Amino acid sequence: MTVIDNLSLYLQQDFVRYALIAGVLISLCAALLGVPLVLKRFSFIGDGLSHVAFGAMAVAAVTGISNEMFIVMPVTVIAAVILLATGRNAKLKGDASLAVISVAALGIGYLIMNVFSVSGNVSGDVCTGLFGSLSHLTLSKTDVIICVGVSLAVILIFVLFYNRIFAVTFDETFALATGTKAKFYNLLIAVVTAVVIVLAMNLVGSLLISALIVFPALSAMRVFRSFRQVVICSAIISVVCSFTGSIISLVASTPIGATIVVLDLLVFILFAVIGRKG
Repeated sequence: MTVIDNLSLYLQQDFVRYALIAGVLISLCAALLGVPLVLKRFSFIGDGLSHVAFGAMAVAAVTGISNEMFIVMPVTVIAAVILLATGRNAKLKGDASLAVISVAALGIGYLIMNVFSVSGNVSGDVCTGLFGSLSHLTLSKTDVIICVGVSLAVILIFVLFYNRIFAVTFDETFALATGTKAKFYNLLIAVVTAVVIVLAMNLVGSLLISALIVFPALSAMRVFRSFRQVVICSAIISVVCSFTGSIISLVASTPIGATIVVLDLLVFILFAVIGRKG
């Protein structure tokens, strides 16, 4: 049986098609949010919040909650609000608060999973939490439906508030002077980022989520200069890498998240070369 035959056989399965759709939408949302986060020099918020999500997931797992989203989502959103607030505190700068929260959450989560876990495969659970699913089979239909619904809501929010996000990203002082509620839109970006990170946990894991946020934006910035061009290019790169990485993962039986991240890295290197020559 050829590679094309194998791929055709996989794509006939509903769960594979659903997973591809969810993965593309999540990657698209991460890329859209990645541009303002990178420009505001707060790109590593993905790392911090993903580690918080891992800690919350560990608590949900050991307490036997069937749907981890009910714990992971609110905890990660609250962490995003705290990070935004402490980032403005002169006593604890954004990068310091990020390091404290992310390392503490990761350590607590790992400790909880080892001490209190009821699973017989703690190492496998930890590996999945850190690096994402090894196959499309771990994404249930309910997970996919939630991903699609929330992803569409995130995209709609970004489109509706595009001009205000642009203003807050480039010149927050000027945005305030013109009547834009900069604090509200910064909070909106942080909260929506937290939501996307929780959705991406199953796909790429807590250690690789920031790659979905950072790489497409950085790649687009190597070639384009305007905010709109960078956003569009970043979205295209993210969607193409996510879809292609998922297909390669199916055919070659490689981890989904790691495959997508490696493709993002290769595209970044390519765009960096093109940007230098340009």
